[in-house]
Amino acid sequence: MEKIFQKFAFSSATLVFIILLGIFITLFNAARPAINEFGLNFIVDPAWNKEVPITTPQAKTDKSVTQSAVSNTDDETVDVNDFGDDSDDMMMQDEDDTPTKTIYGGLVPLVGTIFSTLIALAFAMPIAMGIAIFLAEIAPKKIATFVGGAIELLAAIPSIIFGMWGLYYFAPIVAALFGGFQVSLLTAGLVLGVMILPFMAAITRDSMNTTPDILKESAYALGATKFEVIKDVIFPYSKVGIIGSIILSLGRALGETMAVAFLIGSIFELPHKITDPTISIPVALANNFGEASGLGMSSLFYLALILFVMSFAVISFAKFYFLRKAN
Repeated sequence: MEKIFQKFAFSSATLVFIILLGIFITLFNAARPAINEFGLNFIVDPAWNKEVPITTPQAKTDKSVTQSAVSNTDDETVDVNDFGDDSDDMMMQDEDDTPTKTIYGGLVPLVGTIFSTLIALAFAMPIAMGIAIFLAEIAPKKIATFVGGAIELLAAIPSIIFGMWGLYYFAPIVAALFGGFQVSLLTAGLVLGVMILPFMAAITRDSMNTTPDILKESAYALGATKFEVIKDVIFPYSKVGIIGSIILSLGRALGETMAVAFLIGSIFELPHKITDPTISIPVALANNFGEASGLGMSSLFYLALILFVMSFAVISFAKFYFLRKAN
């Protein structure tokens, strides 16, 4: 029985790595045409679905041959007026026949994802810490139970409801206070902060509640105030759980789609201010995946691969660096 239990536990843990590896391989294979076409320049290119002329040696040769035929300077001088309207048709045909290609770049959705997540964390962290401290150390038990249930209920609300609420009620308030557009990077980031706030607050509260009473009572016996007990006893003891709550909230913010799709504006333009509309990677995938094909589809998979690698790298760095320092 013991061996069966060990094999089951080992298989369960191994399954996680198999799933991660399978997702990475799938995304990489689908994104390979875009990777081969654009390379790492995809990350810094703001253009998306843009037609540009192809400048190749063959195209230049064809253009020079056409100009030589029109000028005909070797044998005789040709009056352009002799062509009449045909000359205009020739030039228009020459312009229309210029070969073009479609280019894609991921800079705009990458910037939108990063900045909306940073705005959400900056908004949610202090409020979540205040809620957790109130519930764990200040509020009476009945009030703490009631407010704690409300926080957990807030975490259970579907994201699309947050998006609808943010679009019709919260966005006008943000625009009135800060100016700019109602749908913007700032509005999306703030609503995203409201969405991750209950996760951060609930996990931080549970982590603070694990602090042994004897440690707090000893600090009070030495004359410490409640603020000093929270700062010097509870926070150091529960810092691993607090950092874990921030990491989980960060992962939620990076991948949020529906609420952000309502509020960020969904346009492929770099924001000059945080009150300008833009787009994020999850929103770009949701809006364009159904109608994309060919290189456009591969570029969307390239965006998904970037989001996957970025999320994995950020969360791994946070866990191995900050949690190691906390221990």
